[in-house]
Amino acid sequence: MRALLWVVGVVGGIILLLGLVLEAVRWLVIIGLIALAAVIVLAFVRGRQSAQNYPSRH
Repeated sequence: MRALLWVVGVVGGIILLLGLVLEAVRWLVIIGLIALAAVIVLAFVRGRQSAQNYPSRH
């Protein structure tokens, strides 16, 4: 009986930790996507500004 309680406790702890890790990973993915979008927007804005500062010689 004692071994069964240990197994149930360990499995419950593993499931709890796995749930927390998956939740953290989901938030990290969301934060990463937001950061990636911000970098793309900033690169686009900076590229437009530098294009306006240096007129092309056609």
